[in-house]
Amino acid sequence: MSDKPYFVHESSYVDEPCAIGEGTKIWHFSHVMKDSVIGRRCNIGQNVVVSPGVRMGDNCKVQNNVSLYTGVILEEHVFCGPSMVFTNVVNPRSEVIRKDEYKTTLVKRGASIGANATVVCGITIGSYAFVGAGAVVTRDVADFALVVGNPARRAGWMCRCGIKLRVDGAVVRCAACGTAYKNHGGALSLA
Repeated sequence: MSDKPYFVHESSYVDEPCAIGEGTKIWHFSHVMKDSVIGRRCNIGQNVVVSPGVRMGDNCKVQNNVSLYTGVILEEHVFCGPSMVFTNVVNPRSEVIRKDEYKTTLVKRGASIGANATVVCGITIGSYAFVGAGAVVTRDVADFALVVGNPARRAGWMCRCGIKLRVDGAVVRCAACGTAYKNHGGALSLA
């Protein structure tokens, strides 16, 4: 029985020092490296790598086969789908050391990234944005935006409850939960 306030499967490694919040679960064959911070009640799936310096807020879900490389910051309630990919160098070469060129990638509160999506480093994914499965994100994604394709392009807007919004006026209301949004010509915000 562990005296730690979080769970780590016996097949996983946690390097010290790092910070892991209460109620977090780290499953099979994962590796949490030193100087990383994982919030409370997170779920880290099988075969996940959390590199040095990564920051993860409370209640994040990182599905199987995801690598969170140095420079990745996940705010609270972020979902990373199975086998999605983050990068941290724009122009990697095996024989050229570029650790001093790592770029920060910020995923804001409540955002979801679909399975097998790729997120090129140095961008921001907005609050409650939704990146479709297999999308390749090469530029910033607005709050509440739904992006799909390669390269990822906006294909609509999403409610914070995860339902696609029908945007047809200055004020938009989610048909599922009733949350209201303001449409300001190419951007959405809570009303």
